[in-house]
Amino acid sequence: MAEKRFKKRVLVFPCGTEIGLEIHRALCHSTHVELMGANSIEPNHGAYVFRNYFAPLPMVYDPLFLPELSRLVREHLVDFVYPAHDDVLLALSRHADALDCEVIGAPKATCELCRSKAATYARFSGVLPVPRIHSPADSEAVFPLFLKPDRGQGSRGARQVHSVEEWKLALQGDPTLIAMNYLPGTEYTVDCFTDRMGALRFAGARERVRTQGGISVHARPVDDACLADAARRINEVLELRGAWFFQMKRDAQGRPVLLEEAPRVSGGMGLYRNLGVNLPLLSVYDRAGLDVEMTAMQCDIAMDRALMARFNLGITYEHVYVDLDDTLLRATGVDPFLAAFLFQCRNKGRKLHLLTRHAGNLTETLAQHALLPLFDTVTLLEPDTKKSVHMAERPGIFIDDSFAERKEVQDALGIPVFAPDAVEALIDWRR
Repeated sequence: MAEKRFKKRVLVFPCGTEIGLEIHRALCHSTHVELMGANSIEPNHGAYVFRNYFAPLPMVYDPLFLPELSRLVREHLVDFVYPAHDDVLLALSRHADALDCEVIGAPKATCELCRSKAATYARFSGVLPVPRIHSPADSEAVFPLFLKPDRGQGSRGARQVHSVEEWKLALQGDPTLIAMNYLPGTEYTVDCFTDRMGALRFAGARERVRTQGGISVHARPVDDACLADAARRINEVLELRGAWFFQMKRDAQGRPVLLEEAPRVSGGMGLYRNLGVNLPLLSVYDRAGLDVEMTAMQCDIAMDRALMARFNLGITYEHVYVDLDDTLLRATGVDPFLAAFLFQCRNKGRKLHLLTRHAGNLTETLAQHALLPLFDTVTLLEPDTKKSVHMAERPGIFIDDSFAERKEVQDALGIPVFAPDAVEALIDWRR
C-alpha cells in the first residue's frame, strides 16, 4: 500500500456482534483509524472493547434510526460507517445518500440480492452449483431436507426435516423457510476483497472444521482451485467493494455448492488477518482512495475461537501493590498477563509498588527479568513483616498469590485484593 498520512473516524454499528468485534480487532491497532462503536441492544460486549462507545441507538427497523444515526455522524465528524449486521448493511445501502459520511460496503442492488438466499440461488443458477429449492408438493424431494430462513444469518432457524409432515409443521412456525437437499460434505468460507476498481484482489478459503451456533469456531486455510474460481465468478456477477465472503458446502458427489454470499466482513476473517491480510482495514484504506497491496504469509495456522470474559469492575484506585515470587514471577518467567496489566497502569499514570520477601538478590532478579524500571517503589520485607504496614498510599489494590497475605491486607485495610487468576477483571480492553 502506498504510504499516505491520514486518520479516519470509523463508526461500527452494531458494534457488539461477532462481526463488529472482528472489525474492532482488525482496526483498533491502526494509527490511521479513530474507532467508535454504537449499539441498539444493551448490555452488549461492544461496551467492553470500544473506548468511544455510544448507546443506545434505535433499532435499524425503527423510523428514528436514520435520524439518530445521522445526528451521531454529524456530532462526531464520522468519516465512515461500518455495518456489522446484514439488516444494517441493507438499510444503510438504501439510505447511504442521507448520511454525511460513506458507508463501507457494496451498492444497494448487491446488498438486496444477497439478503435473500432464494434470489441469490436464482441469480447464480448456471454460474455456480446452487441448491435446488423444493416445495412440499415436490414429489422429487429426497429426505432429509435442510430448511433455513430465506433472510436468516448463522444457523438461526435452520434445521433438518425427515418427512413431509415435519416439513409442513416447520413452515407453520416460519413460512419464510426454504428447503433444499441436505449437503453432507465439508463446508468452507472464502474471505474476499474487491477494490474500488472492481478487481478481485484476494480470495482466501478456510475450512469450517467446527461450528457453533452458525459461527466457525475452528478453521484452517485450504487451497482449492474450485473455491478460487467461484470467487472470480461471483465477483464478475455482482458489484462488490471491500471485504466480502461466501460459503460453499460439498454435496454427496463432492461438488462445492453455494450456500450464501454476503458483501460484508465475516466474523472469521481473523484467520487471514493473522497471516498478514487485514481485510476490514484494507476496506477502510480503499474507501479513503488508497491503492492497497496484500500478501498472505505461507505458514501452518489454525484458528480456534471460544467465549472470552471481560468485566466491568466498579472500583477506583491509583496505587497497585503487587507481590513478586509466585505472583508476578513464576517458574517459567514473568507472568505476561499480569505484566500487561501493570503496563496498562503505567499508561494511566497509576503508581506501582512491589512488596516482596524475595530470598535472593532482589536487584539482580529484577534486572534479569527486565522488571527493575517498572516500579515506583520496591520494598524488601523482613520475613515476619505484614505487608499491610507498607501500604500507606490510597486508593489502592493488592495482588498476591497467597490467600493468607490477601486476607491480612483486606482485614487490616479494607482495600480490594486480587489473586493472579482475577487480574483479568482489571484489564481494560477498550481501544
